[in-house]
Amino acid sequence: MLMRSLIVLLAVALGGCGSMLPRGSSDTPPNFATFAQAQAAVQRIVGQQTHTEELKGLGFDPVAGPNVTLIPYPEIVARLAPYPGVPVEKLDPGIRQCIEAQSACRGYLFHFERQDRRREGSFWLDFLNIRRTTYVTGWWFDALIVVRDGTVLFRNFGGQASTDRVERQVNPLGPLQPSGEALGSYLLH
Repeated sequence: MLMRSLIVLLAVALGGCGSMLPRGSSDTPPNFATFAQAQAAVQRIVGQQTHTEELKGLGFDPVAGPNVTLIPYPEIVARLAPYPGVPVEKLDPGIRQCIEAQSACRGYLFHFERQDRRREGSFWLDFLNIRRTTYVTGWWFDALIVVRDGTVLFRNFGGQASTDRVERQVNPLGPLQPSGEALGSYLLH
C-alpha cells in the first residue's frame, strides 16, 4: 500500500513538472555574443585596405577559426557575379579584381550561430512522445570575405538577427509512433 501511494504521489508531482523537460543550446562557436557584435566587427573590414593578418583580431581567422569554409574561385564568381549579362565594369572593384586574379583569389565563408531550445508543456505528454512543443530562439550570421595576396578585396554579410520560432510535434500513437511509421514505410516498399 505504501509503495502504491509513493508511486501515485510521484506521478502527481511530476505531472506539472515542466522543469523536467529537456532544454538545449547550440553554438557554432560564435566569437561574438550577438548578431550586432558580429555585424559591427565585419563592418570594420574595408575592401582594398584590410590585410588578412588583421582579420583574426576582428574575430575572423581564416586559418585556425572554427566554422570557416574555403570557397574555391569558380564558386566565388558564381556567388558574386551570378548574371553574365552584367558588365564587369558594373561590379564592385573588389569583385573585378578577384575575377582578374582568378585562382589567386580566395573566399572564406564564416558561419556563427547561437541557438537555444526549450521544451514546454506537459511532462507526461512530452515523455510519452505524444505532444512536444519546442521554443527556439537565437541568431545566425554569415560573412563572406574575399582576399588576394594578403589583402581583403571584398566582404559581405548576412544572417538572421533574431530567430524566434515554435516547433510543434503531435504523435497520436505516442511511443508507438516510430514503429508505426517504420511499418508503414516497410509496407509501401
